Amino acid sequence: MESILYLAHRLPFPPNKGDKVRSYHFLKHLAGRYRVFLGTFVDDPLDWKHVKDVERLCAETHIEALPGWKKRARSIGGLLQGQALTQGCFRSRRLREWAGEVITRQRITRAFVFSSPMAQYVLDVPAVRTFVDMVDMDSAKWAAYARRRPWPVSAVYKREATRLLAYEREIAARSEASIFVTREEATLFRDAAPEIAAKVATIGNGVDSTYFSPSPSPASASPFASGERPIVFTGAMDYWPNVDAVSWFARDMLPQIRTRDQSARFYVVGMNPASAVQALASDPAVVVTGRVDDVRPFLEHARAIVAPLRVARGIQNKVLEAMAMAKAVVVTPTVAAGMTAAVGVELETASDASEFTEKVLGLLQDPERANRMGALGRSRVLRDYTWPASYARLDALLERDAAAPRVSAQVLPSGVERTLAAS
Repeated sequence: MESILYLAHRLPFPPNKGDKVRSYHFLKHLAGRYRVFLGTFVDDPLDWKHVKDVERLCAETHIEALPGWKKRARSIGGLLQGQALTQGCFRSRRLREWAGEVITRQRITRAFVFSSPMAQYVLDVPAVRTFVDMVDMDSAKWAAYARRRPWPVSAVYKREATRLLAYEREIAARSEASIFVTREEATLFRDAAPEIAAKVATIGNGVDSTYFSPSPSPASASPFASGERPIVFTGAMDYWPNVDAVSWFARDMLPQIRTRDQSARFYVVGMNPASAVQALASDPAVVVTGRVDDVRPFLEHARAIVAPLRVARGIQNKVLEAMAMAKAVVVTPTVAAGMTAAVGVELETASDASEFTEKVLGLLQDPERANRMGALGRSRVLRDYTWPASYARLDALLERDAAAPRVSAQVLPSGVERTLAAS
């Protein structure tokens, strides 16, 4: 089997949050076709117990701890060098040395890079064809953050958006292909970086529809109290867009829902709840669970699933998983934009708090309609969101004939900053 270098900014297991769902499935697939040499970081201490699961898929691994304090220190280092904070955050001399040594020792000619900051380890190695899964256009995410946060935080985020876009454009110019999870993200990046439009590809996410099915277990007990109508949000609860989403729902929608349905209760299900999320539990109508062993019972027995994200990029796995379990979902148009689901038929959308309130109440008060929408939503997932289809696109990309020589930094448009030279 041919060897491939796989670089990921976070240990690709367990698949319990958005990026790790995708990175794990791609790792598992590539391990069946290549001898995988994995370089990655562990930023959650609880993930160390899963290292053996990852090692079983790989010929060799290099795994480093990257606690929060080290991330912040490295980001500041990047800031002082005039680089994107994201780039500095994932810089490691040890990982660079390992990657260089294993490329030489194993004569590696292909690298799959998951997340743009990991590209810094291979782009200066001319013998390696590099494929970068950017997933989303992260620079656009930081720009969206800047619009929603007060000064001076907004100024920091605006700077990051500008520097990161320059970095993304250089990565795209110097790699074989840049991969995005939706056509919308790919189009957005092509518009921002027209010089590399031909090197942009789209590979969607899938859902394990056997694991996430309407009846995951015959003995799946409800985690909810009898008589309540649970409204559920799932996700990593230290991620700012999720924090903003649940705070907005609890503050502006839930009280209005409760005035018309006292049995409604809001469950925030996910690991590492930030202090702002924990504070929501002071309201008896809100339950913050923290980390759970299995999210499926919360989805299976919910009356409605909500994803009121005002800042979102690409595909929300939490929404696909809920739809795979035949649950009716209410999302913002921002979330729905990257999906193929029919609005009003396979899922609901709402633009503001008043509309969101009405859509959720409609599902709570008409369970037959909610069930029909859930069944149609699952059918949509089974048609459009399968991992085998994503794997086929990935294989075709990695195994195509070598592309034309990489674009050199000198031919990039003026104003694109040199950020890799100092890495």
